[in-house]
Amino acid sequence: MNGQKKQDNRSNITFSAVMAGGRFSPALLVLLCHVLFGSSSFQPALVLDMAKILLDNYCFPENLVGMQEAIQQAINSGEILKISDRKTLASVLTVGVQGALNDPRLTVSFEPNFVPVMPPALPSLPTEQLIRLVRNSVKLEVLENNVGYLRIDQIIGEETAAKLGPLLRDNVWNKVANTSSLIFDLRYSTAGELSGVPFIISYFSDPEPLIHIDTVFDRPSNTTKELWTMSSIMGERYGKRKDLIVLTSKRTMGAAEAVAYTLKHLKRANIVGERSAGGSVKVEKIRIGDSGFYITIPVARSVNPITGQSWEVSGVSPSVNINAKEAVANAQNLLAVRSAIPRAIQSVSDIIRQYYSFTDRVPAFLQHLESTDFFSVISEEDLANKLNNELQSVSEDPRLMIKLTQDHPVIIEEDFEPENIPGDPAFLRNLVDTVFKVRILTGNTGYLRFDKFGDVSVMAKLGEQIAQKIWEALKDTENLIIDLRYNTGGSSASMGILLSFLQDPSQQFHFFTIYDRIQNTTTEFNTLSGLLGPLYGSKRGVYILTSHYTASAGEEFAYLMQSLHRGTLIGEITSGTLMHSKSFQVEDTDIVITVPFINFIDNNGECWLGGGVVPDAIVLAEEAVDHAHEIIEFHKEVLSLVEGTGELLEVHYAIPEVANKVSRVLLTKWAEGSYRSVVDYESLASQLTADLQETSGDHRLHIFYCDIEPESLHDMPKIPTAQEVGYIIDTLFKIEVMPGNVGYLRFDMMADIEVMRAIGPQLIKLVWSKLVNTDTMIIDMRYNTGGYSTAIPLLCTYFFDAEPLRHLYTVFDRSTTTMTEVMTLPQIQGQRYGSTKDIYILTSQMTGSAAEVFTRAMKDLNRVKVIGEATIGGSLSSGTYQIGNSILYASIPNQVVLSAVTGKVWSVSGVEPHVAAQANDALSVAQRIIAARLLKQDKGK
Repeated sequence: MNGQKKQDNRSNITFSAVMAGGRFSPALLVLLCHVLFGSSSFQPALVLDMAKILLDNYCFPENLVGMQEAIQQAINSGEILKISDRKTLASVLTVGVQGALNDPRLTVSFEPNFVPVMPPALPSLPTEQLIRLVRNSVKLEVLENNVGYLRIDQIIGEETAAKLGPLLRDNVWNKVANTSSLIFDLRYSTAGELSGVPFIISYFSDPEPLIHIDTVFDRPSNTTKELWTMSSIMGERYGKRKDLIVLTSKRTMGAAEAVAYTLKHLKRANIVGERSAGGSVKVEKIRIGDSGFYITIPVARSVNPITGQSWEVSGVSPSVNINAKEAVANAQNLLAVRSAIPRAIQSVSDIIRQYYSFTDRVPAFLQHLESTDFFSVISEEDLANKLNNELQSVSEDPRLMIKLTQDHPVIIEEDFEPENIPGDPAFLRNLVDTVFKVRILTGNTGYLRFDKFGDVSVMAKLGEQIAQKIWEALKDTENLIIDLRYNTGGSSASMGILLSFLQDPSQQFHFFTIYDRIQNTTTEFNTLSGLLGPLYGSKRGVYILTSHYTASAGEEFAYLMQSLHRGTLIGEITSGTLMHSKSFQVEDTDIVITVPFINFIDNNGECWLGGGVVPDAIVLAEEAVDHAHEIIEFHKEVLSLVEGTGELLEVHYAIPEVANKVSRVLLTKWAEGSYRSVVDYESLASQLTADLQETSGDHRLHIFYCDIEPESLHDMPKIPTAQEVGYIIDTLFKIEVMPGNVGYLRFDMMADIEVMRAIGPQLIKLVWSKLVNTDTMIIDMRYNTGGYSTAIPLLCTYFFDAEPLRHLYTVFDRSTTTMTEVMTLPQIQGQRYGSTKDIYILTSQMTGSAAEVFTRAMKDLNRVKVIGEATIGGSLSSGTYQIGNSILYASIPNQVVLSAVTGKVWSVSGVEPHVAAQANDALSVAQRIIAARLLKQDKGK
């Protein structure tokens, strides 16, 4: 027994291993023929017969390619692995076949006494017996809320349905048709005929258009049949509008699975219960030759036209996975949710139509909701999330939201009611002292704190007291800190009063606009005149302190101070509390919709949608006052740094008229408050850079900060020693002679002319001599970011004849106010490449500075074809200048290059290639162009 067991295990393991590919491989078939038991009566015919059955009957014939050839090869090899026990052999063959084809339905059994039993076909039974069978397998009742319950334990076929048509119509379908929704119970349906599926699907569909619901391939007959819904059926259709729940269990099998799978993927029914059994369309048990062995094979397969897959083997996965015993109760709950969906959508639509502040967007919202598919909604939480996601996708308005109240408590904003306060002067003085905190801090900085914006009528009544308490006390301070860290909102209308105090009386500003959907009114808030007390004006600095608690009108004020360039915000990002919204319960649900009914429109005409205000300086709220003092000190330098930047431009920038314009713009921006948002050297450098580049159109202008003085980018280069020359050449230059005698030269930095002269002899020997006799040259500048321009004439000279000298370009140097014409050189070391052979230059977005000048000069003179990407647009020469005595430095292009052909200044936007290509593809593109030119030349000979 031990020896036999060892042989059996070896067979099993080997069999599984060779089948891992999922197709019936030749290796598997060899093994099939090797697994023969040792009786002399056993012949390879067993394997041959089994293989023929598979070839003729298995529903995936494409997985059996190469079977016959492999069997013959295995038989000829004559190797035998002995298994004496027939049942063991059947088990080994089962494991092997299942593993090979990844199909658990394939089984081999040894049953010498098996007698096939063919159950009588249903249509052949007497009508009375059919009626009794149908009544025993169909159960119908109407549950609470007119919910139909239909249980079918066997799907009858087309012929039987036709025979019992009137009975089914009168006792089943017409009764079901009057229900409001239906629970279709297939938990106990373990048998049936696929021909009955189209009738059931048709019953839950509309007559037109007809729907392709399944394709069935039958291997023995080698035929394919498509199943479609029917245009006419006996009985009243249930249609596709009423909710339908299909119940499944682990026992649900065959035609019932086809029904459930089809209804699910047509989005006609939700499936509740357990994953179904994963049966088959048709399985046959076939005897293998004259032996006592049988093989069970799926002979037909189903392919759903929607999914391209099937319910076979894997089963139907439920929408709601729950124990089958609890499926009915869960389905009833689900139907209650589903029945609420139309009313919920209507309720949401009505609320949006009546209250949403963006009235122009309402029709699109309503149309979108009407066309949205809510089939996947199986709970109230699903419904809330679906509605919220759909509205957000259309509106992009974070204020408009729908949530489930039990999971997300909703803050309901109360309507602001003006306070009725007495007019007693003593009371009013005490009220102002309580509400407003005013101090004078170090550095003659005023401090004002209030934790709520009062109603306009209240503010008017307190006018004299506010003027005395606040503005008289603060009128002589140099800067003002307004502390909103504890301000949670109030009346937006009163913001106009405070904003007016922070402007000059001679200036009129539009601050903001409020549109009220409920009142259907639009109110503009502008500078107010006739205010009591001295105005603080617009010249002095105002610093707003914020925290996570700053909300509603407090956020709006902070937002406006940024938008108006009137203040600097310091502290934490504000709360982002939705302002001016109302919350409503959606009918018959625990869902709440929050709708903004007011639009807050800033001075630029933009509607602010909330979401929190980001300070200019983000610091902890408790540290905001200290940081405010630091920023106040820094702001004392800003004007001189802005002026210093303009002065450096006027002196050094290569285009004087642009420099003068930019200098004036910088001062104007400072006067308008654009630099109030800068809080340190880094942010000032960033703002200055953006303003310089935007105004000049020159991206080469750049302001940066550095704690130590930066080294000049154009210091005198170091002349290399003899030992360094070889290393420099190996590092800088890459060469190759490609097929077709095409030279390839890559160098990633433009060296100085003195360095080039020092390495010249070695460079000629190691680099140039290997390329000069090629027929065509590719010069790769894709990784060359620039360097020194002094060697450009030398490099260009090699690609022109000695006479005449060529004018390459002209350089205007602002620092020396000189114009210099750059020409090719009359004499050079080594041999010239000449002016007749083709040259291609490869470029990328990295190609810059002197590398661009070389490329552009050669392009201007029509000496090269440029392939690749537009270059970066760097400058030929930029100077680095300190701004005053600060740690800020300006990088300013001090030279412009004029074309030798047109005499016009070269654009700063970079060199455009003749042939545009991705940098990575440029070399291969060049090679293809060269090959095409050579082919054309050969044909012309």
